[in-house]
Amino acid sequence: MKILAIESSCDESAVSVFDSDKGVEFSLIHSQVDLHALYGGVVPDLASSQHLKKLPVLISEARRIYPLESVDKVVATSGPGLPNCLEMGVAAASALAMALDKPLFGANHLLGHAFSPFISIHAAEPEKFGENFRALLPHLGLTVSGGNTVLFELDESRNLRVLAETIDDAAGEALDKGAKLLGITYPGAPVLERIARGGKIDKNLFPCGKNRKIEDDPDFSFSGLKTSLRYHLEKLSPEELKEKMPDICASYQYAVVEQLRLRTEFFAKRGGYASIGIGGGVSNNSLFAETFERLAARNRAKFLVAERKYRGDNAAMIAFAAFARPDALRPARLRTLKIDPSWQMA
Repeated sequence: MKILAIESSCDESAVSVFDSDKGVEFSLIHSQVDLHALYGGVVPDLASSQHLKKLPVLISEARRIYPLESVDKVVATSGPGLPNCLEMGVAAASALAMALDKPLFGANHLLGHAFSPFISIHAAEPEKFGENFRALLPHLGLTVSGGNTVLFELDESRNLRVLAETIDDAAGEALDKGAKLLGITYPGAPVLERIARGGKIDKNLFPCGKNRKIEDDPDFSFSGLKTSLRYHLEKLSPEELKEKMPDICASYQYAVVEQLRLRTEFFAKRGGYASIGIGGGVSNNSLFAETFERLAARNRAKFLVAERKYRGDNAAMIAFAAFARPDALRPARLRTLKIDPSWQMA
């Protein structure tokens, strides 16, 4: 099975082909981060106009390096995401499917992140992937990005069940907005992490959700954390903020990661999972990755994390998810594929 995928749910334009016998054939990505940094965050209309310009360029490059006529299906991210951005990717995929005379399907962006840690498992031994995948099930996964925070499980039949998700901001969004409150320019989360390395963590400075009973309220919430940071900053003079900046960054980052850990560990202790994995852009955060590697070890589970090149938004994870869970794809009707900006993972 050879799958051509297009991803355009936010501010990355991406094209990839996955071959079930070989793995990811190529993964092309155009990032708009530098452009949106001028505005302090993603501007949806600007993002969609960039997709309109860049997707044809990426597709031309894909045609140059790979015989697209040999693919079996075309898959586009059709949700969740920014509506105008999703439309650009779906339109490009529809045109490609018609030109190549291949079936067209819609894929869930979150499912791509959910399966991204398994791409390297397939790459190691493509011919034994089914066997190796089964050995890692049941799986407890956490997808954490700028727009989504979802804790889920995959059972032995690859059925997915959402265990918890954010009720307000995503963890990545909380890091970026916290950075903005601290005067750090967009995208602020990576800079906040660098500053935090020189700071001392005060575990009680910001709320991490430990006062909420997880069995009654398993979902994540980060809006109160940002409010707490704002109130704390209002008490500081510019000189005090400069002096305490590393400690504040370290304590704020800890509060985000600790809430993720508390809720994941609650389910890990109950589930008897063979593997625990993380995906999404926030998995680039070293504190997050190290914390969850230790969590997996404590619960005698194999730790899985997506390769760095597959942690942000990319089309390779969409193609791979289409291979791993073909039953989760939405077929086009009369070559028309509808977007679903709020499409839930399960």
